[in-house]
Amino acid sequence: MPDQRSSREVLAEWFRGHAVPLTTLDPHRPVDDLEPLREIVGSARVVAVGEGAHFVEEFTRARQRVVRFLAERCGFTVLALEFGFSEAFPLDRWLQGEGDDAGLAEVNPAAVTWGAGDLMRWLRHHNRTSGHPLRFAGIDVPEAGGQLRPALDPVAGYLREVDPDALPVLEAALEISDRFLHGVASGAAAAPRYARLDPAEQDALTAALARLLLRMRGAEPLYVARGGQSGFDIARRRVEAACHTDYMYQAMNALQSGRSSVADLSVREIYMAESVRWHLDRAELGARIMLVAHNAHIQKTAQEPDGPVIALPMGRHLHRMLGEDYRAVAVTHTADHVPEMYPDDSTAAGFTLAEARLGPPEPGGVEAALIDAGLGDGITLTDLRRSPRDAQGVPLLDRIRMQSSVQRVRIPAAFDAVLAVSSVTRDRSVRF
Repeated sequence: MPDQRSSREVLAEWFRGHAVPLTTLDPHRPVDDLEPLREIVGSARVVAVGEGAHFVEEFTRARQRVVRFLAERCGFTVLALEFGFSEAFPLDRWLQGEGDDAGLAEVNPAAVTWGAGDLMRWLRHHNRTSGHPLRFAGIDVPEAGGQLRPALDPVAGYLREVDPDALPVLEAALEISDRFLHGVASGAAAAPRYARLDPAEQDALTAALARLLLRMRGAEPLYVARGGQSGFDIARRRVEAACHTDYMYQAMNALQSGRSSVADLSVREIYMAESVRWHLDRAELGARIMLVAHNAHIQKTAQEPDGPVIALPMGRHLHRMLGEDYRAVAVTHTADHVPEMYPDDSTAAGFTLAEARLGPPEPGGVEAALIDAGLGDGITLTDLRRSPRDAQGVPLLDRIRMQSSVQRVRIPAAFDAVLAVSSVTRDRSVRF
């Protein structure tokens, strides 16, 4: 006799049978309850752990436990973060023990301002005490697109050693960028200021960055002979970060005016994906990377089945590059509110942070299924890869919360697993 149950009932029953309860969010407590994650991760070389919204304390704590588990039980050796590629190098040295424990604000003030301070101090302690130290790697454009100097200033020092004649090109780019990036802390604030530049200055910035990158590529043998391969590789990647950031300003302004394309808005995503591969290619033999970023970045597919595709996410590129060597674990919640970022051009960050009230989770969503299963008040981990499908093979799970909205996506294709929490608390260490 055909199964007459509704999709909602099928999903609720399936989650009751497959969601694994977790005992705590305390990152210092034992991680034995996370053992089911071992099979989900398998032998993958890169495992991404997401968050459904930025600046949520519970998400940070949950991911710290996952980081501990993957490092201590599964042999992962690198922690990559949605953090500037260039800025991560001095921060990694501090995390390995350089300097004193109170020196984080001097090494990277943005890590403190943007709410990563507790994670960084925990990681420094972990590296000193756990027996499973982690290298730290950044994958993102500088200051989330808010500045060019964190990428280009170190390149200036490099060029003084290997090619002083190239310095005027770099300085021309910095001169223009300083005129619109002063006091800016993110791409959300930088893009409108970029739009107010004279088009001739916009073109001059793009041209200077392109000239610098092409010069470096053409002179690679000379640069390597003078400064070594590693120094060249890092400097080139820093200049590529600046080029991607410059393009991102154009793309973000085009989005505001309705003229953007998927190709435009994917430019940051491909930079992050290629940065992951860059670190993987240069890590020690057998290295495995934990990748911490927003769910919107780590998902393996673009938005579907309906609605416009805004960008091809980092996870889509990584899945294409690495296949089964890439796994993505979403992190979501069943609460009725969440911190949301509201655009505000008058702030250095380009937005203000405030609580958004949420309606009941939508049927077909991960959150609704957990609540219907009676699991909405706990902490759970669920392997999504064999979640229910309809008679045509289409997954019944087709949405997940994303900030204060809902992302329509075929969930088992986008994420291998989901970790869900019941409460959401704004991270009070965020200084805006």
